[in-house]
Amino acid sequence: MPSKGSTETATLAGGCFWCLEAIFSALRGVHSVKSGFAGGHTVNPSYEEVCTGTTGHAEVVQIIFDPREISFGDLLDVFFGIHDPTTINRQGPDVGTQYRSAIFFHTEEQRRIAEAVIGELEAKRIFDLPVVTEVVPFTVFYSAEAHHEDYYRLNPHQPYCQRAIEPKIAKFRRDFQGKLR
Repeated sequence: MPSKGSTETATLAGGCFWCLEAIFSALRGVHSVKSGFAGGHTVNPSYEEVCTGTTGHAEVVQIIFDPREISFGDLLDVFFGIHDPTTINRQGPDVGTQYRSAIFFHTEEQRRIAEAVIGELEAKRIFDLPVVTEVVPFTVFYSAEAHHEDYYRLNPHQPYCQRAIEPKIAKFRRDFQGKLR
């Protein structure tokens, strides 16, 4: 059992980090969500470099959460409910290795939970196609540039936000109403 005031970290990739940040920030028990990059070979990449697909990085969010309020498994339920984990290197209009679906586990317990959740999704045939989400060890997180933080909240009328993020948020609010702040 975590001690009072303890937090855990989750690092997830499921397409555009603007979408993920807007959704995970709305969950009860989540203290912070930071957009950035993980899983590649380039040290401290820029957004422009990651967009080329040559750095090996995925767009990710790093989530600091209180496991007494929301579990890692609950975060994964939201994660699998808001993106398509059956498409390799693609989420909607976003295509490239930087948009892959991945769980970067910080502990063996997170790895075990991630594999169990994926196994359950597969056993229940929740998706028409196999889940291709990578479950890989976390190594390093690089923060995205400051103008990417809180992007949706600051730019709700931007066409990408309206076309790609708004429908995901609406679905999230409908499906996970009991987990909202």
